[in-house]
Amino acid sequence: MRVVKPEELTLRPFHILDKRWALLVAGAQSPNPMTVSWGGFGTLWNRPVVTVYVRPTRHTYTRLASQPEFTLNVLPPDRREAMNLCGSLSGRDVDKWSMAGLKPLPSERIAVPRVEGADLSFECRILANMDLDPGHFLDSGLEGHYQDRDYHRVFLGEVLLVWVSDAFQGG
Repeated sequence: MRVVKPEELTLRPFHILDKRWALLVAGAQSPNPMTVSWGGFGTLWNRPVVTVYVRPTRHTYTRLASQPEFTLNVLPPDRREAMNLCGSLSGRDVDKWSMAGLKPLPSERIAVPRVEGADLSFECRILANMDLDPGHFLDSGLEGHYQDRDYHRVFLGEVLLVWVSDAFQGG
């Protein structure tokens, strides 16, 4: 893996999370990997940011509250089963690292680990968070994503470092 500047990174942003998915790792103590497919990449407050969405019912939500940092890790396509496992089980109940055959790798700028073998890893510091408010939904169909009324919290993470493998082909 090599480090690149965020502005040098070429991504297919509507493909990378929706189709490839990523592992959001949160918590310096007992870090938890959680599969995410909702999020975004961009610039806010003149800083490169990653946006992720986490429901308050998720174990990762408590990890984000305890440590305002996270990594976002895009695994190779042949690790899809590990992604499925990390998206279907709770870190409250099982050790997803061992069950999915994943290994934490120390980050350089934050206390939260990256995922060994990822094609792309972002080290992020949370700048802000906000709760989605259904009173602001302009499309009534969005409410269908929240049958349990567990609206996501939006986490805006400043990208401090980006790791890219030779295998990564841009999204």
